Amino acid sequence: MQKGFTRRPQGDEPSAPVKNYITPGGLQRLKDEHRFLLIRERPAVTKVVAWAASLGDRSENADYQYNKRRLRQIDGRIRFLTKRIDAAEVVDPEGPRSKLAAARAFFGATVRYANSTGTERVVSIVGTDEVDLELDHISWVSPLARALMKSTAGDHVTLQAPSGMEDLIVLEVRYGRIPVKPFREPAGAEASTK
Repeated sequence: MQKGFTRRPQGDEPSAPVKNYITPGGLQRLKDEHRFLLIRERPAVTKVVAWAASLGDRSENADYQYNKRRLRQIDGRIRFLTKRIDAAEVVDPEGPRSKLAAARAFFGATVRYANSTGTERVVSIVGTDEVDLELDHISWVSPLARALMKSTAGDHVTLQAPSGMEDLIVLEVRYGRIPVKPFREPAGAEASTK
């Protein structure tokens, strides 16, 4: 076998930690969901699993099988949220900025821009866990946010979109509170029926 086709085992060196930039409101929403799953939803599903297991044969018990699957999903979501919360790098859009930084678009900025046809749009640059297209919150790693980064009012930027290149004119960059929808218990949650 040629050396090009062999693979060495990966070492145990930790990879570079990925920062999870997030606004204070977004972090609070993640913490609220984590708390709900850990304190209310998981114990409720665990009770149902225990009840279903006490009925006997588990191989044909739909309640047992469904709720064991649901428990695995909850545990996976709890692990995901724990990692995201631990990696969170909170950036407050209302925080103080130097005069130069306050004029440029960075994480937490609300940017008003126009495309080549003159259509204006306002977007807020937020973390990947806070994206909400109804509120025009876009991820800081999205193509639009990357095109807008470091721009100031009056700058011309080029957006590399799937449909092709698009020229945008930045009209305004401002910083202020970015409203984030609070966490709501999902309909049909096991803990909601109690």
